[in-house]
Amino acid sequence: MAERPRFHLALPVDDLAAAEAFYVEILGAEVGRVGDTWIDLAFWDHQLTVHLIPGSAPSTHVTHPVDHDEIPVRHFGVILPRGDWEALAQRLAEARLPFLLEPRIRFEGEIGEQATLFVQDPAGNALEFKSFRDPSQVFAR
Repeated sequence: MAERPRFHLALPVDDLAAAEAFYVEILGAEVGRVGDTWIDLAFWDHQLTVHLIPGSAPSTHVTHPVDHDEIPVRHFGVILPRGDWEALAQRLAEARLPFLLEPRIRFEGEIGEQATLFVQDPAGNALEFKSFRDPSQVFAR
């Protein structure tokens, strides 16, 4: 029996075909169920649903400073094993996808040290992908 997804997230998009191409062809998601106005995706063992909402692109991104970078407050992401994170960073670079935040190490030498990068989907939703040097420190203080 397949493992159940750990979380479900629904996002607004203004173009289903563009969203499907981005999440499947660039990020490696797999298409699940499909409706006229939505697509369920298997997204690193999670369920992501993109819903067609015309004109839904975010108008602005509010940011907060985190370790000397301006991070979009409204975002979601996935914590990946380091090898998967490195492969994704390489795939995004090869696809010439513009980064909101270039791949880098955050909190270097501190508790919670992590590799991180931010991109946007075609609808303007911000996504963060990160990998902790020590996965046991995800919630460490």
